[in-house]
Amino acid sequence: MVRIPSLSGEEAGVAACIGAALDAWGIPYELVRGNVLARNRRFDPGKPTLALDAHLDTVPVSSGYSRDPFDSGNDPDIIYGLGSNDDGGSVVSMIAAFRHFYDAQMPFNLVLALTRQEEVAGPDGARWLYAPDGLFATDPRWPMPRRVIVGEPTGMRPATSERGLLVLDGLALGVSGHAARGEGVNALYIALDDIAALRAHQFSRPSPLMGEVHLNVTQIAAGHAHNVIPDRCSFVVDIRPTEQYTNEEILAELQALCRSSLKARNLTNRSSATAADSPLLQAAAALGLETYSSPTTSDWMRIPCDAVKLGPGESARSHKADEYILAREIAQGIDGYIAFIETLYGYSLE
Repeated sequence: MVRIPSLSGEEAGVAACIGAALDAWGIPYELVRGNVLARNRRFDPGKPTLALDAHLDTVPVSSGYSRDPFDSGNDPDIIYGLGSNDDGGSVVSMIAAFRHFYDAQMPFNLVLALTRQEEVAGPDGARWLYAPDGLFATDPRWPMPRRVIVGEPTGMRPATSERGLLVLDGLALGVSGHAARGEGVNALYIALDDIAALRAHQFSRPSPLMGEVHLNVTQIAAGHAHNVIPDRCSFVVDIRPTEQYTNEEILAELQALCRSSLKARNLTNRSSATAADSPLLQAAAALGLETYSSPTTSDWMRIPCDAVKLGPGESARSHKADEYILAREIAQGIDGYIAFIETLYGYSLE
């Protein structure tokens, strides 16, 4: 997989590689809008479904690689390369766990969903599969899963919540004038006042899982000459919401503080949390697994049903030069998924 480039939107090669392997193992699958989907042999529409969901795509190659990003190396203990940790480790571990249970008689169905375009929230991956008009909502052969394990590098610690992502573009408007004569209305000053208000703002509903909403102004731009009062100033606000707020609520609350106009790039990147009474939480507790809140986003934000994020590798290695995953981490991922699914046998997924 590492040797096959699979940037977002260009996953066909790696999907074909996985499809050839599933064919060799006698496991039927479907390639739907570039997503690789498979069901266990004893799939029963009358039973609830547990989905194993991991993504096939990678981010672009970052600067700083000291080795070929598409060469996994020759060390049997470590797999290098772009996508090895995010999200190749989860993909191959989930495939192995799916194979393990493929012929098993289980109290629920098992679906393998290897998705595309996760890194860019593209229209053909999880965003479509789980949408109200997507595959799982409209095709009776692929009913909406009742529970989902989202494969991401978590060190096989279940993440029971993750922050969302809300990016706002701020625009302050003033009146241009000659700086020497003190003319005009300085849009930069308007923006700075608004930024100060944003920095000082405290949201009133902290999350018991994730704490406070995180907010940072990350970009600002104004002016074109030293002697001209700028009549426009733009800035960017990066916000990581919790489950206590919708993105629409956050936008409205912040807009009330600012003279600048605030426009959301996307309101759909919501925060997520495992249901308090979820069998996924009960299984994690039964296995003695330490849970945590993830600061990063994933396909979970697209999934309308109960879910948990769990996979081999470490998030800190993702999107960085010389990405890697250890062979023992993949082995632990396979064993961990199998143990987690077996533990779920004792709980109803209804």
